[in-house]
Amino acid sequence: MTARGSIRFGVMAAALAGVGLLTAAASPPRERDATVQPVVVELFTAQGCSGCPDANRTLEAVANEPGVIALTYGVGYWDYLGWSDTFAKPEFAARQQAYRQALRLRNVSTPQVVIDGRRHLSGARPPELQAAIDAEAAARLWPPEIEFRETGDRVGVGSGRPPVGGAEVMAVVYQPGLQTVEVKQGDNRGQAVRHVNVVREIRRLGDWTGRPVLFALPADSASEDNVVVLVQAKTDRRILSAARRSEPRAD
Repeated sequence: MTARGSIRFGVMAAALAGVGLLTAAASPPRERDATVQPVVVELFTAQGCSGCPDANRTLEAVANEPGVIALTYGVGYWDYLGWSDTFAKPEFAARQQAYRQALRLRNVSTPQVVIDGRRHLSGARPPELQAAIDAEAAARLWPPEIEFRETGDRVGVGSGRPPVGGAEVMAVVYQPGLQTVEVKQGDNRGQAVRHVNVVREIRRLGDWTGRPVLFALPADSASEDNVVVLVQAKTDRRILSAARRSEPRAD
């Protein structure tokens, strides 16, 4: 529904040690690896959109797959139908619009899934989504390494070849697991709409130029939140590398 190269890790031990990264060159993986190069699946959804609960369930079904980072962004395009999305923020809609431009789409759609910033699906049908995930798992080779410091407050990005136009490092703060919202108005009135891994905040940490660099992570995230760090091309928005810092859930 329309709604509005080979990357080479430096063997310069001193440089990489400065950000706490490994010096050994990575080798192209032969199977999906949850810690080295996960596939990032971003769902843009709205609680007031009649087709979105099905897409939410489809994302939920793949969220625990090895090597998949699933993220849900609430957007407010459908608020005019009578229900204001409780998770929507303007920066999430802006991220979706940036994908529209990069992917050369005429308009945005809700629900919409973007896989690794490279391809999109309007809606989220399980066979098509799984095929896209499998294709992306085999496509990304030699990503820049991402490593979280033991203190959990900083993250290092290793060396590599930046894309034309440069790259930036983003921190996505989200609440892991399921959340249910009782929708009381609009097209989904009376439904309990489930969401998985709801994004609370997305923050730009800085540029990545191909050299090792260390960034401070958002200090205001709650203890039950997880953080995903993305190295993302500025021009075509493809995700070069991703890693997740998990925090223990509060009892």
